[in-house]
Amino acid sequence: MSFFDRFFEKSVRTVAQNSSRRGAMKKLGGLLVGGASIPLLPVARASEKPAGAPVEAGDPSSCDYWRYCAIDGFLCDCCGGSANSCPPGTEMSPITWIGTCRNPVDGRNYVISYNDCCGKTQCGTCLCQRDEGDRPLYRSDKSNDVNWCLGASSSVYHCSTAIVVGMAFEE
Repeated sequence: MSFFDRFFEKSVRTVAQNSSRRGAMKKLGGLLVGGASIPLLPVARASEKPAGAPVEAGDPSSCDYWRYCAIDGFLCDCCGGSANSCPPGTEMSPITWIGTCRNPVDGRNYVISYNDCCGKTQCGTCLCQRDEGDRPLYRSDKSNDVNWCLGASSSVYHCSTAIVVGMAFEE
């Protein structure tokens, strides 16, 4: 037993001579702060399914599709794109108008961003004009009667998308 006693006594004395209480507190604090920040890393949430993604039902090439409650224009789904993306050869305008539409599958309201696709002449098929929640032109951010392609490199309108931004809060 005396071997273990001498070994541990020598080890403890060496640590005591080469370190201080401040150094130990510094290391302990670093471990605590570093350990607490691990859940903040983006890797921790990368595998989680995004909350609020709606269950889809219906035909995106029909004006009766639930996302199109406030759309005014040609549907990109009929023009070579989809409800979420622009057709090839066009670019999505960075400025949009928004609406709130009720999904009939889950009965929840979702915020929809209506983005115009710009750069080609008008598509000419699947024209929809549904003006639920449309405001007069003095509230341009709520109006669908504006040429939203003015924010893109080309101001020529082609079609419109309807992108789900998130779930709307109930009041």
